[in-house]
Amino acid sequence: MVNTTLCYIQRGEDYLMLHRVKKKNDLNQDKWIGVGGKFLDKESPEDCLLREVEEETGLTLTSWRYRGVVTFVSDRWPTEYMHLFTADSWTGTLKDCDEGVLEWLPRDQLLKIPHWEGDEIFLSLLWRDAPFFSLKVCYQGDKLVRAVLNGQVIKEG
Repeated sequence: MVNTTLCYIQRGEDYLMLHRVKKKNDLNQDKWIGVGGKFLDKESPEDCLLREVEEETGLTLTSWRYRGVVTFVSDRWPTEYMHLFTADSWTGTLKDCDEGVLEWLPRDQLLKIPHWEGDEIFLSLLWRDAPFFSLKVCYQGDKLVRAVLNGQVIKEG
């Protein structure tokens, strides 16, 4: 299993999104996601968040919130525990990312671009300002086959 962070950086109604098109053997190939990555040894979720955002974007976060944990289960990839954050303040200048193309997109576009189906569930929770949550999403290939929110099945089949 793998621990990762995923952060949705917000500027007004826009979100900084990463179009994953540059990395070989990328489970997120061609999808648009927030920014983040894998924990290093001895890192906390916040340590990983700050390091990964700086590495991928050049930005140093100054205001963020830990929003939930998403357990990503796949028939192709190891189980992943994504520690989900939002951020709304930073310093620095956006730089090119070696994993894909960074772009500010309006919130109403996020569900119209290629993404994981389960992202719709947690984005809705973020947009509703839901309290801290645990979401488990199970995939066969790219198809979401099960979702469990705070221990309750919300999608099956």
